[in-house]
This record gives sequence, C-alpha cells and structure tokens, in this order.
Amino acid sequence: MGEQAQHGSQPPLDPLPIQRLHESLINRIAAGEIIHRPASALKELLENCLDAGATSIRITVKDGGMKLLQIQDNGCGIRKSDLPILAERFTTSKIKSFSDLSRLTTYGFRGEALASISHVAHMSVVTKTKSDPCAWKTCYSEGVLVPPKAGQTPDPKPCAGIDGTTIIIEDMFYNTPTRMSALRSPSEEYARILDVVTKYAVHNSKVAFLCKKAGSVTPELSTSPTSIDQAIRLLYGHAIGKELLHIEVSSSPTNSTSRPIGSGDVDDAEKWSAKAYCTSPNYQAKKTVFLLFINHRLVESSSVKRAIESVYSGVLPKGAFPFVYLSLEIDPRSVDVNVHPTKREVIFLNEEDITERISDAIQQVVSQSHSRTFQYQTLLPGRSNESNVKKAREEEENEGEEDKGERPASVPQPTKLYSQHKVRTSLHDRTLESMIPVLNPSRSDGDDISKKVVGLRDIPESGCDLTSILELRKAVQKSIHHDLTEIIKKHTFVGIVDDYRCLSLIQHATKLYLINHAALAEEMFYQLALMQFGSYRRLKLDPPPPLRTLLKLAVDAEPGTEKSGLSKNEIVDRIAKALVLRRDMLAEYFEINITLDGEIESLPHLMKEYTPDLNKLPAFLMRLGPQVEWQIEKECFFTLMHELAYFYSPSPSQFIPSIPDSANAQGKATTWQTEHVLFQAMRKFLVAPKSLLEDDVVQVANLPDLYRVFERC
Repeated sequence: MGEQAQHGSQPPLDPLPIQRLHESLINRIAAGEIIHRPASALKELLENCLDAGATSIRITVKDGGMKLLQIQDNGCGIRKSDLPILAERFTTSKIKSFSDLSRLTTYGFRGEALASISHVAHMSVVTKTKSDPCAWKTCYSEGVLVPPKAGQTPDPKPCAGIDGTTIIIEDMFYNTPTRMSALRSPSEEYARILDVVTKYAVHNSKVAFLCKKAGSVTPELSTSPTSIDQAIRLLYGHAIGKELLHIEVSSSPTNSTSRPIGSGDVDDAEKWSAKAYCTSPNYQAKKTVFLLFINHRLVESSSVKRAIESVYSGVLPKGAFPFVYLSLEIDPRSVDVNVHPTKREVIFLNEEDITERISDAIQQVVSQSHSRTFQYQTLLPGRSNESNVKKAREEEENEGEEDKGERPASVPQPTKLYSQHKVRTSLHDRTLESMIPVLNPSRSDGDDISKKVVGLRDIPESGCDLTSILELRKAVQKSIHHDLTEIIKKHTFVGIVDDYRCLSLIQHATKLYLINHAALAEEMFYQLALMQFGSYRRLKLDPPPPLRTLLKLAVDAEPGTEKSGLSKNEIVDRIAKALVLRRDMLAEYFEINITLDGEIESLPHLMKEYTPDLNKLPAFLMRLGPQVEWQIEKECFFTLMHELAYFYSPSPSQFIPSIPDSANAQGKATTWQTEHVLFQAMRKFLVAPKSLLEDDVVQVANLPDLYRVFERC
C-alpha cells in the first residue's frame, strides 16, 4: 500500500517533444496503406494497364508474388520524359485540380500505386510508346530512379521491347519483415491474385488476360475477347454459365405520358444504369460469389450484397447462395471514389434507392424464371418397368380423341407467374368509396356525377425568355424523382382514407402507397403555374368582389394579428395598397386583374377542368402581402406561384368532419373532383420531386412481402 501510494503521488511525466518524421518513414507508412499484399499491388497495376487502353495483359507470378510479380500490357506506354517522376508520390496524368475528382472516368488518379510499390519492393519498368524507336528501362527504389548496377547512371536505358509497358516487382516487403510474416502461404497468395485477375477478366471481357506461374508452360488463367456471359462461363464454370439470368435497370422511367416542365436534354447528375448476371434458383453454392463494379472499379459494398442475398433467401434453401455479377454506372459527379486508400469502397448518392431498384429487378427476374429442378431416378434398380409403361399408355389413352395423332417432341411451357407477383388493376375495380353504404340513397344530380368521364386537355408550355422563369423550370426538372414520378403516372386509385387530412391510397404494381393528395396537388399546380407563366387562361369573377372586403374577412379570421403591432384596419390597408400598386405586373404575368377602385375582376385559371374553392380567395389575397418576396424577381415569381398553388390545392378547410359525405352535397362533389380530376391530372402533369418522399408518400404494403408472412404462418 505504501509503495502504491508513493507511486501514485509521483508528478506527471514531461510531455514528449513533437518532431517531424523523416520523408522515407512517411512514404513507407503511406505505402502500407495502399499495398497490403501482392494481390493489392496487382489490382493497382491492372487498373493502370486498363487506363492505358491495353487489349492484352500478361501476368507472371513467383512464390505468390512475393519473389516476382510481373505484368505486361500492350497499352499506350509511358513517355521517356515522364519516367524520372513516374514513382514519385502524387504524380498522375488523370487529374490537375480537386474539381477533376467529380469527373473521373479512370481507375487511378492519385499517383500513389507505383510510389508505394517502390517503397516496399525492387521495381523496374520497361516501356515503349508508338512514336519511340526503342523501349526504355528504368529501376526505382524509394520513389526515385536508381542505377540498375553499381557504377551506372540512373537515367533510362534503351533496350529492345514492344509497344506497351512491363512492370517487374521483386522481393516484395523485403524491408518490412513484419508485413511479410503476416502474409499467407505462397499458394494462398497466388489464389488471391487469380481471384483479382478473374474478376477483372469478367468485367473487361473484351481484353485478353493471361496469368501463370514463373517457369510454368501452361497458364492457370487464359481468356480471349468475348462477351461477359461467356467469360463467366469460362472462368467460373459451366454450372454457373448455364443458369445465368441477365438484368438491366436504370434510373430513367420506361416511358412518359406527358412532357415534363422544361423537358429536353437535361444533364442529370443522378442518372445511373446497372446490368447484372445472376444465377437462377437451380444454382446453389456454399457462399455468395459477388462481383461488384461501380464505374468499372472493383469495389465492395456490404449493404448491396445483403440486399441481393435477401432476394435469394426466399428462393434458395438455407445455407445456399448465388453467383452475382453487378456493374453499376453512375454519373461521376454523384460518386466519391476518394474515401479509401485502395479505392476498395466508394460513396454515391441515393445508395438506398438504387439498391432497392436493383434488388427489385433481380427479384422479378429470379421469381419469373423456371422453378428449381431436381434430379431423380424414375425406376428402382432391378425392378421391372412394366407398371411405368402401363401408366404411360393409360395417360395417352385418356388424353382424348383430339390427341390420337403423333405428338410433338416438346411443347414449350408458359412461364409461371406466381400469385404474389400478379398485378390486379382495372378501371372497373371497386374503390373504398363504393364499399361504404349510403344512408340516404335519394336520387339527385350529384348521384350520377361519377358516370361522367373527365378528359383533360393538354397544356402547352408558354414561351418565356425571363432568366428567372427558365431557372425555376430547370430547378423543377433537376429535382425530379423518376421512380416516384413513374408511380404517380401509372397508379391505380384505391380510395380516400381521410377527407379531413387529405389522405388517399393508391396502388402501383404490387405495392400500396398512402399519400397526402393535397401536397401532391399543390406541387402539381405550382408546376402548372410555372408552365403557363405569362399566358394563363382567365377565370372571370362576376360580379367582381371588393379587394378590401375580402382582405378584411381574412384578417378578421387570422389569429395572432395583434403580434404585428398593427391594427387589423392597418394590415388591410397595407396589403391592399401593395396589391393595387403592383396591379399592372399582376395583370400582365398572372391575369390577376385589380381595378383602380380595388375590385378583383379575374384570377388565373390553371386547369380548365378544375375550379378552385373560392372560399379560400380571401386567405389567398391576404397571404400575397406578407408571403411574397416582392423585391427580388425570381423569389417574387417563386413565392407568388406557390401561393397560387396553395389556393388551388384541396385543404382540410373544404371538409366538415362532423357531417358525413352522404349527407353533404358539397363534400360529395369535392370527393368526386379529387378522385376524377385531381388524380387524373397528377397522372398526366405531375413531375414528382424528391421532397415528397419525406412526409407525403409512404409505402404501406407490398404483396410479395405479405405472401412471405403468410408462408411463415
């Protein structure tokens, strides 16, 4: 106890001085982050070969790559003038500024691969360009040129060679014994090298690959230019090749029934496309073989892998796994490749949405493929087949008189579509409204209103050269969510769930969605207002109501006006003065005609088949005062059109919850207009933005998932 107390009472040690590490130590530490084993060095070199446009790549390996790792390509080669700085850190031909990272279409870009290799191994390079009369050979150590032999200069030496580059790496990790001792056996390291070459050979099926051990006559891997599916068959075996299914999916909707606002060749940074080759349920493996390439870069993604494995968990027995090759191409601006030293991982926008789309596509193709087949023995050994022959004859005799002729050798069977993947939609299907009994079924004009058919007219986009309007239209197009737009355009209306909160159910394919139709309608009317800017139809008010009277009604009903420090009459005066002062602009651009006497003669009519609730007119005029940014042109148009869209959209104020719709003629007419006009208009005109996914559109059911629950029960 005394010794412990004495030890605990010792004063703290003095802080150690901070010192700058030596350059060679810094480079060796950095090299350890890039080059983990021979296979990681080979991956970097393979990517350099492909960046150089090589069509043939030959790899030679000795002792698992620790004694020798040589890679030869027939690419463009390296210029002699670039050889002195070839192995220095951060020397690259791929980027010049940080902004270039958002436009990368190559594998390498940081210029660390060759530098890292030169710090942990002896490296030599033989290269020749098409314009050079001969090849040049150089040796590197610690990132700089070194003489090949004592007494010679480190300058590049001329030698015989063919177009392309050969990189020779010897004695890897000779100066880092700890790293060398952590490596596996040469055979295991060679297996890792073959795995890397195999994956790149599949993805780059138009490039010839050859990989062999030093001194061996026959290569372990040899490919020639072919298709991806043939490369998979060659490299992974016939068992996988015969069960491959091909899938292609992209961000673009398959078709569009209407032209979006400001449509055209818009450069969308969130476009993506994917193609995959995966095995059918007939193939089973002990572990998943997953090849993932994002923008042609071999990467890993546990989330994507788990999502695809979950698709197969419903069709494969427990303990069985598939083979999946997936190539995903995303706009470089949406991908960050600089998040891992070896570029093994990347980060990209909308990862969850893209993964879900790909998983759904794979699930659809896998579920629609033929069911699993099993090999079985028709006869027990040693037993007579008389009973089988008799059974076959009975089946032929019972098939009927029409089949007495010679039967074809094989009849193609239609692809079976499982019940959970059938989409049951029809214009004659019952809606939720039709299932609610009417208490007083009296005949009236409103009872037959559902028999009318609303045909929406096309709304042309107005020609406008104002920069602010063009920017607003471009912003709408940029914010589009293609999947949600496709859902709205091809949905089937199910019914209104809650009139007061404006909640409805729609169906798309096998999924059921709960939506806030007021929010969707408001977005649609904003887009219609933006589309028709400057050329609105006129909704005439006869007789024209006084502006001040309407404003006074709204201000009297608005709570909290006393917090402004103004009386209600002063608020009415200010808003009326502001609107009358801008009456010329409102009339020219928005067809809001206000006379000098302060009467409202007309309003813009955004859609001929739809009339807004004029009970909301006082609140609309009142909000134009404080809610519109009058001083800035773009903000003024943006806020004013949003107020106009809010005026047109349905809201809880239209409904009276205490009175049932069956006894409320106005509520019944509003419900009909919502179903037969608003939803039809949203199918035709709405370009759904991503913001609607936050609170206004929620998936509540998915038929295949419900079937899985029932199967467990």
